[in-house]
Order: sequence, then structure tokens, then C-alpha cells
Amino acid sequence: MAVVIKNATIVNIDEEIHGDIVMRDGVFVRVGGNAVAEPEDTVVEAEGLCAFPGLVDMHVHLRDPGQTHKEDILSGCAAAAAGGVTSLVCMPNTSPAVDSAETVAYIVNKAKATGIHVYPAAAITFGLSGSGCCDYEALKKAGAAALSDDGRPVEDDGMLLNALREGERLGLPVLCHCEDLTQAAGGKVHEGRASRLLGVKGMSSASEYADIERTISLAESVGARVHICHVSTKESIDVIRRAKARGVKVTCETAPHYFIYTCEKVLGRDADYRMNPPLREEADRLAVIDGLLDGTIDAIATDHAPHSPEEKADFVKAPNGVIGMETSLAATLTFLRDQLSLPEIARLMSFHPARILGIPGGEIKIGAPADLTLVNLSEKWIVDPTRLHGRSRNAVFKGEELTGRVKATYCGGKRVF
Repeated sequence: MAVVIKNATIVNIDEEIHGDIVMRDGVFVRVGGNAVAEPEDTVVEAEGLCAFPGLVDMHVHLRDPGQTHKEDILSGCAAAAAGGVTSLVCMPNTSPAVDSAETVAYIVNKAKATGIHVYPAAAITFGLSGSGCCDYEALKKAGAAALSDDGRPVEDDGMLLNALREGERLGLPVLCHCEDLTQAAGGKVHEGRASRLLGVKGMSSASEYADIERTISLAESVGARVHICHVSTKESIDVIRRAKARGVKVTCETAPHYFIYTCEKVLGRDADYRMNPPLREEADRLAVIDGLLDGTIDAIATDHAPHSPEEKADFVKAPNGVIGMETSLAATLTFLRDQLSLPEIARLMSFHPARILGIPGGEIKIGAPADLTLVNLSEKWIVDPTRLHGRSRNAVFKGEELTGRVKATYCGGKRVF
């Protein structure tokens, strides 16, 4: 028995074609042409829809274990499926942190019921404390797909060097949250006009790019791969661009809010526009777009970070973070469709993240995992947080009219949305 997608515009990493897709036993067995369905097959008419490779979101907070009032694995994966995300990396800043084989196994086992591919990122240091390196071999054996202390930088150079070396040896990418805490600690918004008008401590651009320089230098010194999370400043992009030019094995990601919004959004004192790193200035927003266009930025992720409405109620006291898995593809299509082709978007949101992580998927080709999302490129919709599928409501694109909507998502050939 197969699933036959008829008459779709198939968006792959290097081309668009019109035709049929056949999925059987969890893989693509036909891409393009005119497929003849058997009586027992499920036939889906997709005329007018685009079939994208299932999105690979390499930066997600599922809050499970320990913070499930914000999100859990089941609700987070429901949000993923509704946004066309078929594979995701969940970050380790949970309670307890993902620093043991037992916690990795808990996530892997609970995720099996969702139909989404969930890849845990395990902690670099115990409890994300910066003190003591975890047992990376045991974490990988349990199912960890990457190493990260996301939410905090690894401030000790020796520990970060050890993680980079061990990650290289074990095939575990190291995903770095780069932030100089001596500059940024206690910051609420971007340092500048917004922080002055609001009367709160700001986070400078230097707090990001200075630590990116340090991290890249360490990786370069041992010839190791490193991935930089949520890049937001023009200086950061310049640092990464120069490092790539001299052959450093560095990759990076950004998120849709950094190429769509600026720090002007926080002037209304709505904590749903507060995240870390913060929304920056117009020059930074334009630099992020340039970085996407010239290949400096390898991937678009979300940094999906759920918090409860009660936690987000007070602008100053609220924790940083916004949700974005259900809106990332639509937001990218809405705001960058005139600058990026559909295959380029597929590379940024599917193919490149999968290759950085070393996981299957990211493209629609025979023999690949049958992960795809069907999208109506012309459908307009207004983001209503109360109608999203996750547990939290801190949607950064709330109230926006977006163009492009996920109509169905298949993971391993099975319909999950």
C-alpha cells in the first residue's frame, strides 16, 4: 500500500517540477511523472499545492522533561507537524538538563508516539553549569544527535575545546549559543534606542559577535566543525563570512524574526517580542538577509521557545523566547519569496540543516525518507495564537497576515497533519 500525491509542484533543493510522488514503506519510490495508483493505495490530489521536503528545524525547545506547563514532546510535535516540520532538534535546557543517557532515552521513547523525528541535543556540561563535561559517548549511544549548552555559552575554553574535539571524533555537531555574559547578563532588549526608551538594560551586538569570534577561533585551532546558533547581528555575519572564506568548518543559522522584525517591536512593552538574542536594528536585519542570499547563513531555524501567558505577562520579568514552528515556513515565504527561490528556501529549511546534523531527510528523492509538506503558496491567513497547536501562545508573528499555508504533512510516508 502506497500514498500517491498527484499533480503537485515538487520543490526540491535544485529544481521545481510538476508531477506525482509515491511513498511506500517510509521512503519515496517515485518523484515526478505520472504515477498509476493501485486500488489499495491512498491517492491525494495536490493540484495547486507545492510539495516541500519536510522541514528540519535544528533549534527547538520542547521543555520536556520538567517544564511541561510550557510545552511537552507531544504538543511540541503537534506544532511541528502543523508547520511542516518533520525533523527537529530539541535543546537540553530542561529540568533535569539532558546530560544523562536516561534523559536522552526518555525523550527518544516519548517522541516515538508523535510520528515526528525528534533528535535530542545533549548537554556539553553537567546541568549546563559550565562545570564538568558530560559522557558524550554514552549520550550518543542513547540517541543524542548533537551537543549544546544552548541557553548559555560554554565559557571555559578548555571545556569547549574538549567538546569540539569529542564532537568531531563522535560525529556529533556542536551547536553553540554565543554570548558574552559579562556584557549581556540581565539584558532585556537590544542595547541602543530601544533599551534607552524602555529604561531597561540592553544586550549589545558585541556580546554576540565577540563570543562568536572566540568560538570560531577555538574550533579553527583544532580543525573541528562548529555551528553557531541564532545569528542576529551584522558583525556576527561578517565574522562568520570571513571564517568561511579562510576554510573554517563553521555553519550557522538564523530565525525568521531576525530578518523580518527590528527592535522597534519591543517599544510596545510586549514580552512576546523578547528573545535572546534580541531583535536588533534595521542594518542587522538587512545583513541577515544578505547572509541568507550569499550563503553565509546556512539554515533557517526557529529557536521555538514556549512560555506560559502568565510568565510572559510582565515585560521586564518575563523570560526570553518566542514560538515559531507553525509560522516559520509561511513567514519565510511571505517576506523572502521575492528574494529567494523555492528551491533555495528548501535548502535553507530542509537540506542544509539535515546535512549539518548528519541526519536523513531534507530532500524529495527516491530512497530518501518520505517526509514532505504540502503547501498552498497563495493562501493568506492571520496568525491567531489561540488556534495554534502547541501549548503556549507567545507567537512572535501573532496578528500578522502571512501568505502560504501548510495543508498536510507526511513523516515517514504517514500523514501527521
